[in-house]
Amino acid sequence: MKFYYLGQVSMANRGCEALIRSNTKIIREKYPEAQLLCPSHDPALDRRQWPDAEQHGISFVPVPDFPTSLKIYGRVFKALPAVRNLGALPIQFDSRSRELLADVDAVLMTGGDIISFDYGLNALYFWAGLVDAAHRMGKPTHLLAASVGPFKDSLTERQMVDHLKRYTTISVRETASLDYLTSLGITNVHLVADPAFVLDAEEFDTSSFMPEGNEWLGFNVSPLVRKFRVDDASREAFDNDIKAFIRRVATETGLSVIMIPHVDPLTGTWDNSDRAYMSRLIEGMEDLGPRISMTPDLLNASQIKHVLSKCRYFMGARTHATIGALSKGVPTLSIAYSVKAVGINRDLFGSTDYVLPTPDVTAGTLWDSLLMLQREEETIRGKLAEKIPVWKLRARESVRQL
Repeated sequence: MKFYYLGQVSMANRGCEALIRSNTKIIREKYPEAQLLCPSHDPALDRRQWPDAEQHGISFVPVPDFPTSLKIYGRVFKALPAVRNLGALPIQFDSRSRELLADVDAVLMTGGDIISFDYGLNALYFWAGLVDAAHRMGKPTHLLAASVGPFKDSLTERQMVDHLKRYTTISVRETASLDYLTSLGITNVHLVADPAFVLDAEEFDTSSFMPEGNEWLGFNVSPLVRKFRVDDASREAFDNDIKAFIRRVATETGLSVIMIPHVDPLTGTWDNSDRAYMSRLIEGMEDLGPRISMTPDLLNASQIKHVLSKCRYFMGARTHATIGALSKGVPTLSIAYSVKAVGINRDLFGSTDYVLPTPDVTAGTLWDSLLMLQREEETIRGKLAEKIPVWKLRARESVRQL
């Protein structure tokens, strides 16, 4: 069997890496000889993140070209919104990608939140358009463990309903997406769990940045979350509240704080980098010594999961960082900016008690949330010990649909 992953371009986002690693693990459990084509902007960098990828059936291939016509179309509909009534621009694979696709048995959209507005309308049209192009080539297409929508307007919703009906199978990772798709009349939908719940942790020596004997609060926040604040003053207040919270944890509790970037460009640039943002947050905290630390750069997703397993508590904004902690039984607070964190928590715990919406983040609410994790630690660990084995089985259901 040979599969082609869509929705993947780089392992700079360790959540994307976690999805590829986990989906590949589950697929190879069912099809041990399966070969998987994984698009990559820079195969050398992605191989550095996953040195034995080829042994797991992975072949890194070029990312499909983003059509110039779609870039132009995007500029046109910003100026003339009514042009969208003509429908989404048909997308074709470039000739190099078409040649690769000719030899595959199925196309797998790797889930996450690709089929949503989270990355803008152009990105949505691009990825959905490639799935439709694969469908026109006669390839079965499968949407794996996704969060879908909600779409912001009725026109996009209608277009995406047409798109979604073309998938051979759809699996979603939370009830919110299932209910939304059902309300749109999409019936070929299966509720599963995020594949990253089965991601293997890679043990390694952490003593250089997590001194033995300390108890750790893992913390992750991203520049993406900061963008949800409405203006510069609100963003500055957000930064200052996080700084105040980190210092308070380090000075008023027995916990040390380990900052854990989960999106960190492999090229060394600091664009959309959790590390760049969190480094600025802890500037001036040198007086706290080893009570404040940060993971080294270029850790892969499995190594980060090992770091998360060593934390007593975790508070994070990146979805797959929280999944990594939850799947290791760590009491976790999700700093939520989208349906993903809310839906996963509601399904896992039956509530959103351990979710802090981004607009509500202050030094006070972070502190209260930590106190809640401490107060309810035994209960949370008990629920996770009961639920995580079940969710690991559910995570495999998306591939069983194949």
